[in-house]
Amino acid sequence: MAEQKQKQQVGSKKVNELRPLDNGINITVKAISKKTIAQRNRLAECLVGDDTGIIIFTARNDQVDLIREDSTLVLTKAKVDMFKGSMRLAVDRFGRIEVGAPASFSVEKDINMSLIEFERVDVVV
Repeated sequence: MAEQKQKQQVGSKKVNELRPLDNGINITVKAISKKTIAQRNRLAECLVGDDTGIIIFTARNDQVDLIREDSTLVLTKAKVDMFKGSMRLAVDRFGRIEVGAPASFSVEKDINMSLIEFERVDVVV
């Protein structure tokens, strides 16, 4: 189990492979749009994606300044947060976000992973 978890953190993922509460994700995405949510707290929701789909990325504080439309972002140790039953990609203090070289892929805009709703089910054994 521990080996599988470590192997998952080392490898790079695609957007369509993301699952609720994943963490330690290394992923390269292209920013499509950015919408400021809170000016005071410096919070923005950005639509990012790769050649397999798109997802909402929640940018906080200095991360907001790094994101521009059509820029390529390299996210290290990112995580998937759940917000009202949908997935959001985020980078916390343990992760890193960098602007990378322009990506050679075109973004698949038809598959939005943030539109998939998940419901928590508790199983009693």
